Amino acid sequence: MTSLRSMAARLPFPNSARWLLPVVLVLLFLAILIWLPWQARQMESNERQEQLIADTLWVEQTIRFQLGRHEEDLKSVANEILAGATVERLHERMANELRTGLELKRVMWVTPEGEVAASSEEAPLPVATLSAASREAAERARLSRDGVYSEPSPETRNPAGTPGAMMMDYHYPLYRGATYLGTLVGTYQLSAILEEMVPWWFAQDNQVTLLDRDDRILARRAAAGPGHGVYTHKRALDLPGATITLMTDSVKTAPKLLPNLLVGSVIVLALALLWSLLALWGHISRRLEAEEALRQQMAFRTAMENSLVTGLRARDLEGRITYVNPAFCHMVGYSEDELVGRSPPMPYWAPEVMAEYQHRLQNVLQGTVTPQFETIFQRPDGTRIPVLIFEAPLVDNEGRHTGWMGSILDISDRKRIEELNREHQEKLQASSRLATMGEIASMLAHELNQPLAAISSYTTGALNLLARPDVDPAKLKPALEQAGTQARRAGQIIKSVHEFVRKRETERHDVELATMIDSIRALIELQARPHQVSFQTAIPGNLPLVRADRIMIEQVLLNLTRNAIEAMAGVSPGRRVLRVAAHHDAAAGQVVVSVIDNGHGIPQDVAERLFSPFFSTKAQGMGMGLNICRTAIEFHGGTLTHRDNPQGGTIFTFTLPASSHAAASSQ
Repeated sequence: MTSLRSMAARLPFPNSARWLLPVVLVLLFLAILIWLPWQARQMESNERQEQLIADTLWVEQTIRFQLGRHEEDLKSVANEILAGATVERLHERMANELRTGLELKRVMWVTPEGEVAASSEEAPLPVATLSAASREAAERARLSRDGVYSEPSPETRNPAGTPGAMMMDYHYPLYRGATYLGTLVGTYQLSAILEEMVPWWFAQDNQVTLLDRDDRILARRAAAGPGHGVYTHKRALDLPGATITLMTDSVKTAPKLLPNLLVGSVIVLALALLWSLLALWGHISRRLEAEEALRQQMAFRTAMENSLVTGLRARDLEGRITYVNPAFCHMVGYSEDELVGRSPPMPYWAPEVMAEYQHRLQNVLQGTVTPQFETIFQRPDGTRIPVLIFEAPLVDNEGRHTGWMGSILDISDRKRIEELNREHQEKLQASSRLATMGEIASMLAHELNQPLAAISSYTTGALNLLARPDVDPAKLKPALEQAGTQARRAGQIIKSVHEFVRKRETERHDVELATMIDSIRALIELQARPHQVSFQTAIPGNLPLVRADRIMIEQVLLNLTRNAIEAMAGVSPGRRVLRVAAHHDAAAGQVVVSVIDNGHGIPQDVAERLFSPFFSTKAQGMGMGLNICRTAIEFHGGTLTHRDNPQGGTIFTFTLPASSHAAASSQ
């Protein structure tokens, strides 16, 4: 026992060390508890200072931006002055600048002589009263030809006689070429700049002051009382020609050192972090779902657009291409990279329709567009393709018009089909003419036999006279003249038939209806004579010309008159009268032609199918005559109809467009 005590007396350190460590830990913990709140206080103080600096910088930029906006507005007023605007217009424009910016107290145009040429005031002084600093700024602006601010000075026009508010002038020189027209002066009240341009929330936390170059107070705004001088910051406004400093002094005091600041902050931050994590997780989940849905929609839209044979093209309001689909690229022969972002003129515009493109582009830039039109595109190899374009406004999700979306169809196949149909119609018309001439071939032979027989008789008689020794040559002249007349008659008949049946391109001209009837009168009478039909016409002398293809309309007239002649085969000879009448419908701008017969009429069941292809009531008919007639009339923009004749028979009526030249002449 004694030895153990002596050993303990010799080794006292272990007993002290077991207390030293807890004490050190407690002291360290206390030091940390003291240091962390102090550090937090320092951090908060630094954050307040940094926030003040950032807010001051933002306020400075706001003030500078607003002043810059006024500079641009004053330059716009200057442009109106240089453009020769009236004094009333300038007064209205200047007064409007004051209404839009309350910090701007006056705008006036001061001539080089110091006179006020125009002002925002209702009754301006004839001579401008400018401070010495303002006059100096005006001279600097004149020399530099750019806007200059004056150093602030008290208001010169103060009726009360007391020291006025600090004012600052902005001078913008007016030059027309090398001629100096004076300066455009915008006067700012510095206190109003603070009232109008400093946000209320910033003024509630800070005292805002404008200082000159010597740190003298020019204007001050202290909505929440004076600052405490703990957090301050200065920032130069950087105005050309003037030295003004923006000083902010926070009304906040230094942060208090709260004992439970760290604990409360940790708990609040931990709870906020947990809530933020949960909210972030939910937001991320919803965002991922939305992105997946968007990807599916984009994939669906891309697949749909890539599968379209219709070309899609989007343009902005300036005519630049913003989007094309593969079908459009394939159509014009250019890649998407070559087209997107391209401004007019476009590489696929064909030179022969460049004026049409430019005209439509101007309409697009003016906000009007043709919803549907046909034009021609050109591929890089020079191939032309006809296209049909549909365009509609492109509107964003906020309802703003952002451009135009166009759908483009390649109508090459349709054009080829139309050309084939046209050629087919021409062949049908030629076949119809040949069939018509086949039907009247025998009558034509009889008609030609008469002049040929007469020619033979006259020539035989002439030869007999020549055989006599005492023949008088003068006696041969009448016989030879008659032979020549009959030869010309036969030649005219052959020429008329040739012109009627030959194949040719359709050509529209201004022609007289009476001339067309006269050219086929011999053929009509040739068909009418065996049936004992009398042919009559009623064509007014003042009837305007018609715009038509002569041979096509002659074929229509010949077909209709032939049908009318055949329809009167079963009536008494006294009623077999064929009439062709016409009149001018001035309201519709058309000439109306009627082919009238006194025949047996058309039964109701036949009338319903009268114009159908290959329908005929004749045993040897092809059933294409009336169908071709209607096609020819519709080709001219008219109509072919029929109705019963009150006196018995049928009236076929068709319309043709009256010539605009003839209409103008008649007026």
